[in-house]
Amino acid sequence: MRICVFCGANTGRESLYTAAAREVGEKLALRGIEVVYGGGRIGLMGQVADAALAAGGRVIGVIPKRLDEREIAHTGLTALHVVDSMHERKALMARLSDAFLALPGGFGTLEEFCEAVTWTQLGIHDKPCGLLNVAGYFDPLIAMFDRCVADGFVAPETRAIVRTATTADAIIEALIAPLTVPVRPRLSEEQM
Repeated sequence: MRICVFCGANTGRESLYTAAAREVGEKLALRGIEVVYGGGRIGLMGQVADAALAAGGRVIGVIPKRLDEREIAHTGLTALHVVDSMHERKALMARLSDAFLALPGGFGTLEEFCEAVTWTQLGIHDKPCGLLNVAGYFDPLIAMFDRCVADGFVAPETRAIVRTATTADAIIEALIAPLTVPVRPRLSEEQM
């Protein structure tokens, strides 16, 4: 199994974000779950990768050429795919992964996670999506998802695509559990 981890290229201001990223990387490796991520060696991305590798895990990075230097590509990974664009990055990460996990991060993290959720909703894939809500970081986003339901923009069963937890163990358990919410039938390559 492989879990794609979206997270910041920065570590944030709180050391607990770094601790959570390291814990996720280590716990995934110890469970034999491979990490797919953005390929950088800095920020929370680098922390997840380094912790997984230190615990004997396999880590696959996917980074666009333009970000290769900016995010300082990690050279010690099990595999590093350098692609031409962000679109290719996200598509390859999705193909390589069985589930998606977001840790604290900025606009890129939010965009990548919401796209994965949308792809599940649309039937492009049928993969679980989860938020590790470190110290309430995602409380506003979770509230926004609930507001989408309350205001009739998202069906309650669709909202259930997003799983949340406050510990690494709990979110990993949530992501390895099968998707039980009704989503549209999966699209074929020709339909996409």
